Amino acid sequence: VQLQASGGGLVQAGGSLRLSCAASGSTFSSYVMGWYRQAPGKGRELVAQIMTSGRTNYADSVEGRFTISRDNAKNTVYLQMNNLKPEDTAVYYCAARFAGRNEPDYWGQGTQVTVSS
Repeated sequence: VQLQASGGGLVQAGGSLRLSCAASGSTFSSYVMGWYRQAPGKGRELVAQIMTSGRTNYADSVEGRFTISRDNAKNTVYLQMNNLKPEDTAVYYCAARFAGRNEPDYWGQGTQVTVSS
């Protein structure tokens, strides 16, 4: 599986961005999809994930502001980010894992999100 992320950019605090991650292959619907981020000098953290059932979960820091969704017909997962804060500044990565595994099996390249105050 190859993952191609897009949609990052520079936005002012309070603004919105939508990230997209397009996957190759025909088994997209079988994967748990997630968005991770890594800020300068920090470790990579899970931001949001969406199960094969459509169930979602979020990091506390983004709950209520970010929404993850998937379109299995388009092999694409999205991350709608609203009310962005400077602390959301990071490189964002999409990832895919098989259900039942704890860590991603595949990673996309990162896309930079910068939120100015």
